[in-house]
Amino acid sequence: MEQKVKLHQVVIALGTNLGDKESNLSNAINQIKTKVGEVQKVSSIYKNSALGFESENEFFNACLICETKLNPFELLAQLKLIEREMGRTKTRDGYEDRIIDLDIIFFDDLIIATENLVIPHPAYKNRAFVLVPLNEIL
Repeated sequence: MEQKVKLHQVVIALGTNLGDKESNLSNAINQIKTKVGEVQKVSSIYKNSALGFESENEFFNACLICETKLNPFELLAQLKLIEREMGRTKTRDGYEDRIIDLDIIFFDDLIIATENLVIPHPAYKNRAFVLVPLNEIL
């Protein structure tokens, strides 16, 4: 008897402010399709200034809805892997310019609070660059 794998619905926020920003978002979405699961909806791009730090580089942000077989911690590991493979490096604590940033906003209706993972994302309600694209896809 074939066992059915449960699919989870996740919302992921994407952001970039370095290099070819449209290409960065497109590349990240393609990587999510390959490593995470089926992307069901993608918002349009929301452009905004840096929040929490000074930067001359405008941010391009978006949100997507995806179905995945991964659990929340496996999902986090895959998103961090995508960030590293795309060239993201952290040079300091706190906010800084980045080639890509991938955040889990929601995972089904789970509430998780660990040292490495908090779902729903703790700051999403205060960020127009998440709320506007999120509203579009929900």
